[in-house]
Amino acid sequence: MTNSTTESFAHRFGAIENWPTAEVVDAMIEGQMAAIAAIGAAKPQLTAAIDAVAESLLAGGRLIYLGAGTSGRLATLDAAELPPTFSWPYERAIAVMAGGPKAITHAVEGAEDSTTESVAALKALNLGAHDVVIGVAASGNTPFVIAGLDYANSLGAVTISVYNNVFGKLGEVARFPLLGATGAEVIAGSTRMKAGTAQKALLTCLSTGIFIRMGYVYRGRMVEMRPTNIKLQARAERMVAELADASLPDATAALAAAEGSIKVAVVMLLSSIDAAEANLRLEQAQGKLHAALTQNVGN
Repeated sequence: MTNSTTESFAHRFGAIENWPTAEVVDAMIEGQMAAIAAIGAAKPQLTAAIDAVAESLLAGGRLIYLGAGTSGRLATLDAAELPPTFSWPYERAIAVMAGGPKAITHAVEGAEDSTTESVAALKALNLGAHDVVIGVAASGNTPFVIAGLDYANSLGAVTISVYNNVFGKLGEVARFPLLGATGAEVIAGSTRMKAGTAQKALLTCLSTGIFIRMGYVYRGRMVEMRPTNIKLQARAERMVAELADASLPDATAALAAAEGSIKVAVVMLLSSIDAAEANLRLEQAQGKLHAALTQNVGN
């Protein structure tokens, strides 16, 4: 009997290779829907984790992800999306992959079994108490991830685990364990399926919630986004026009004066001030647009 629900075999799919393709597709889609439903139980821990991480990051901390195989690749993806989405510094969104960067595209056998590699990587990063370490492992028992979280705990860093096996040790190691109990896969042990979907959803909800809490979103818009190409420039101009109830030409001019900062441009237009004053208000409001627009400067 296995102590890993992610490795278990579902008798229902024992002859799946003989099923009509439409039934195979139905089974896989059903699994994906079940994976999303499974993350609902993590809501209390997810909520608490978002608040704790936002506090650490506002104090200067970094987001550091640990993982191996599919889990590590999903963690790397989440880290890679934060700079373009929220203009979060690349040096504050770091993915540590078992087996090194090569393992992102090529399997490095046995790398997940190391209990020293993740610790060495965290030491090299000068991990501190304000940092946040997110360990991702479908089985919840990956030595590489467990060792890294143990080390992070010893320094007082915020630790979070994203895992799928109800028997996983990650439920005990992390301060905030996020379990998406997805059970047996259509193909036994192929955790890139249901488990991977649940991990991706948990990571996306976690990081997005963190940045909403830190003030990187205003009225449902990515106001920290930087217009680094033609598509994003047009999106930024529309965003400024909508948020400031301004004409597109006025929004474009304000965005240029704000050196591409959507938040600065919005404060300029709504408060009828220049870029320097708008930057000052945002600085006083800790970068939160809604606060900068309501504060009474001078008090």
